Amino acid sequence: MSTSAARCWWSSFREVGSATVIHVDLTPHASREASSALWLNEEERVRWRHYPLPGPRRRFALCRAALRAVLCSRIGCSNERLSFGSSSYGKPFALVDEAPPAIRFNLSHSGKHGLIAFAPHGRLGVDVEERIARRDFDELGEAVFGPHEQSALACVRGCDRVQLFFRLWTIKEALIKALGMGFSFDVSRFEVPPVLYQGRMSIFCFPQLPEVHWRVEYIGNEEFSAAIAHELFPSQLGDQS
Repeated sequence: MSTSAARCWWSSFREVGSATVIHVDLTPHASREASSALWLNEEERVRWRHYPLPGPRRRFALCRAALRAVLCSRIGCSNERLSFGSSSYGKPFALVDEAPPAIRFNLSHSGKHGLIAFAPHGRLGVDVEERIARRDFDELGEAVFGPHEQSALACVRGCDRVQLFFRLWTIKEALIKALGMGFSFDVSRFEVPPVLYQGRMSIFCFPQLPEVHWRVEYIGNEEFSAAIAHELFPSQLGDQS
């Protein structure tokens, strides 16, 4: 199955170490939505039809179709051979003829934007959030941020506070998604390194898992906040800059 350039709704976004991130355009578009449905298997079409609202239905189809198209291209398989499994915490992984291929991926979407990260090995997490002013910043901050993070947020106001809130949020979410335990892992039990406040790459270790290293980078732009976390093997640690 192929998708013409005119109908393609995904594009390269960033190269982050050995990971690749693509952007998925999730704005309403009738012909793209029709094309996306053709990529779905029967189980996915049932899931797609059961979404009660058009927004979630559109985002599911466009993201899943983009994921399938890129995976098929990178793996070199037909769409019919590709399926998905999930971990005990619900994190999906690819299967080709019921066997896992040598590729990892993670997906996130918010509003008009989706991001999908791919890597040949290592656990991977990506998060994207459209920035909106929220009345519950303080309540959420107390639940998910540590003391130093809360202090950093208390020092800024207005748009700068919104920017920092979502920077911290997406970095934490990317790390949790990479770890693969969902929010069963208390996000307030670790803090984002201050170097990431300025948008630079950092190597991170969870205090509870000091033997595992993660390459973490904020990759947001003027339209959205976003971050990626990728597990590093010991041999890769000296190559990071």
